[in-house]
Amino acid sequence: MNQGIRTVIYPVKDIGRGKALFSNLLGVAPYADMAYYVGFRVRDQEIGLDPNGHKAGMTAYYHVDDIKKSLQLLLDAGAQVEQQVKDVGGGKLIASVKDADGNIVGLIQSP
Repeated sequence: MNQGIRTVIYPVKDIGRGKALFSNLLGVAPYADMAYYVGFRVRDQEIGLDPNGHKAGMTAYYHVDDIKKSLQLLLDAGAQVEQQVKDVGGGKLIASVKDADGNIVGLIQSP
């Protein structure tokens, strides 16, 4: 089951400047503040900043209950794997595909 887009990751060149901008915009301090990722939570929305993300660009992640099944459905519809299913820590799984227009579609499954 697709739970909707609840995570958006923005690539940033200057993590400090990005953190200041999004802190002001969202009105909250980051819950995660590391050199490789800064994360904000506003209600059930996750906004992330990735200083190494310019190759991938901005990615919106659809939260799903079964990432392998959802990935296969996208592949069956003509998408191509961009990132195989990967555990990013604590049992949280991500994957991404590229659609026919070159857009990246991300999937995320929480433990």
